[in-house]
Amino acid sequence: MRFFRDFSAAALVAASLSFGPAFAETVKDAAGRDISVPADASRIYAAGPPADVLLYVLKPQAMLGWVRAVPDSGKQYLVAETRDLPGLGRLTGKGDTLNLEGLLAAKAQMVLDYGNINATYIDLAKRVEEQTGLPYLLLDGAFAKTPETLRTLGAALDVPERGETLAAEAEAILKDTDALVAGIPEDKRPKVYLARGPEGLESAAKGSIHSEIIERAGGINVAEGDSKGPITVSPEQLQKWAPEVIITVDADFAKKAAEMPELKGIPAIENHKIYLAPQVPFGFIDAPPSVNRLLGLRWLTAKLHPELAEAGLKDDVRDFYQLFYQSELSEDQLKDLLGE
Repeated sequence: MRFFRDFSAAALVAASLSFGPAFAETVKDAAGRDISVPADASRIYAAGPPADVLLYVLKPQAMLGWVRAVPDSGKQYLVAETRDLPGLGRLTGKGDTLNLEGLLAAKAQMVLDYGNINATYIDLAKRVEEQTGLPYLLLDGAFAKTPETLRTLGAALDVPERGETLAAEAEAILKDTDALVAGIPEDKRPKVYLARGPEGLESAAKGSIHSEIIERAGGINVAEGDSKGPITVSPEQLQKWAPEVIITVDADFAKKAAEMPELKGIPAIENHKIYLAPQVPFGFIDAPPSVNRLLGLRWLTAKLHPELAEAGLKDDVRDFYQLFYQSELSEDQLKDLLGE
């Protein structure tokens, strides 16, 4: 990765020692490594957008910055002290933009990463630790593990009560949704396509952290493939899949999809079942794939099975923003979010 420049590990570690943290908690991360977490945990760098959201909901006062600065449209939904934090760049994922010199210059105490756990990310974590002397905590971004992750990080960051409160709510959302969709027969579960990009031809296959809430919400993800990241789809393939519902995260695509000749005849298009997922301050479906997907699960279940789940959606959205984002929604904000 491009941020590993030609400078010695010894020099980087020496630079980090001038502001090195004291350690009070040892946590076993998702890679099975014992990580020493700083005792005061007040300057934490999130390696990618999923970690940004996880850190924000648990301990926003410990954020060193955002991976990308928050756009004006999202600031109103965040606690005041985080709205204008700088965009520091990312260490992980597509388009890594922060080098290790920048990480140390920001005087980070530790690095937090949240998402897929594989050899690539484990190797990255080890190299960053070796070259900076900073602890690098890897947490599993699998949706089903959200309650466990909230408890683990809450305890590690000395906010166990907050972690437990959010974990309990996450468990309730998962349990309630599972109970709601358990009785839906296979032939009543709509075929769903997640459309990304202005042409709607980027998606995420079954099993990806970007799309895994589709099945949990009582849908069938039509996109197939082995990739855990974004996939590219042809119009011909989309026609063959014939989704009954299209969920999109792109406003431009949502506006023009019904007029695109290459999509004509697709059931979701013909039956006007194209839904634009809310995106502020974080996306409901992914963007990023973090704890914000809990709310996306509630919203998506209502879209796929309105006869079962639409009642009470507005109240649940308001409650989620208050609890997880510490944001009190006005009636106008709530209507804007839900496209009313």
